Amino acid sequence: MHLVYPAVLAALLFCVGLYGVLARRNAILVLMSVELMLNAVNLNLVAFDVWLRDTLHAGQALTLFTIAIAAAEIGIGLAIVLQVHRNRGTADVDRLRDLAEDTPDTTPDAAGTDREEKAEAAA
Repeated sequence: MHLVYPAVLAALLFCVGLYGVLARRNAILVLMSVELMLNAVNLNLVAFDVWLRDTLHAGQALTLFTIAIAAAEIGIGLAIVLQVHRNRGTADVDRLRDLAEDTPDTTPDAAGTDREEKAEAAA
């Protein structure tokens, strides 16, 4: 088996996942794109493990750990996204700049300075 075929497929998967992370606005699609990137890494690990004929099968063992971590990441990430969607009404990543809820202040000057400080911190 040539190493080029799985390496090219993994590179394509990784590029599609990277595009999804950078271009998408929906948080669930971003999580799916991260999963594509992790699957590209898994494909490379298994392909190099077979190519090197490793007797310990370290690439396959690392792939199993990566799959377990990815499953935990998706579970926690999806729970966070669903909770944010319940509270905010949207899963749009651009609209979720800061996760703190706005607290109403009685003085208008304090609210204005808080917004300016948040804008400076975000920049």
